[in-house]
Amino acid sequence: MDKSSIIGSLLGVVVCVGTAFLIVGHGGSWGMFWSLKGVLMVFGGTISVVFMAMPMERLKQVPGYIKRFMTNKQMSPTETFDMMGRFSDKARRDGILALESEVEQVDDDFLQQGLKMTVDGSDAYVIESTMRLQIMAMQERHKAGKKFFDLVKLYGPGYGLAATLIGQIGMFGSLGTGGVEELGAMLAVAVTATLYGTLLANAVAGPIGDKLSLRSGEEMLSKEMMLQGVLSIQAGDNPRSTQQKMLAFVPKQQRLKLAAAA
Repeated sequence: MDKSSIIGSLLGVVVCVGTAFLIVGHGGSWGMFWSLKGVLMVFGGTISVVFMAMPMERLKQVPGYIKRFMTNKQMSPTETFDMMGRFSDKARRDGILALESEVEQVDDDFLQQGLKMTVDGSDAYVIESTMRLQIMAMQERHKAGKKFFDLVKLYGPGYGLAATLIGQIGMFGSLGTGGVEELGAMLAVAVTATLYGTLLANAVAGPIGDKLSLRSGEEMLSKEMMLQGVLSIQAGDNPRSTQQKMLAFVPKQQRLKLAAAA
């Protein structure tokens, strides 16, 4: 599980619920935060927009987007550095075919395929073009995940505003004939709908979309790091030269520690 995602989500819930508790403790009630009309308008409207804007194949992947937000199974730069250095050393000492026994133990499909192509004797051009196509396809999938939450972030508050306007129209239309309770109910719909739309955009969709975007950038960098390592091994470079290429993808402070350890 990704600790920062869990901590941020829990802290957001605590802040919202804690604030509501304070309001309820000063003469309010939990019922005033609920509006079925607001829920139908904001959440139903947002769902309709998402269906209109995205193909069904992408919408089926939404659970995967959420899982990606909550977990981080990506190999760290340090792990990649150590692994590629070890593979390079073994290939240089015992030959490329010696990596065949190591390939199945690699817990990354992208790196595993690159190493398999290297062991099979594929040309550097074929290896690079194939792996770059995978990176491009991966980037497009990541864009779809970010797009989903961007749509929710954009149109959730919009439907909240639409529900607010509907509530105000009902309130103004009842000014001459409606009682205080009826006017209050209309106003409650307007305010709670705005609340739902704001929370949906700023407490849910926005942070998740931003985290997925950050994850995507990190994963692209990680895959590029793996690609350069595989190409270096295929070319028969010195293990130290392979590790030097890997260091280019590591932050400066971490780079100094890895260089010293190597």
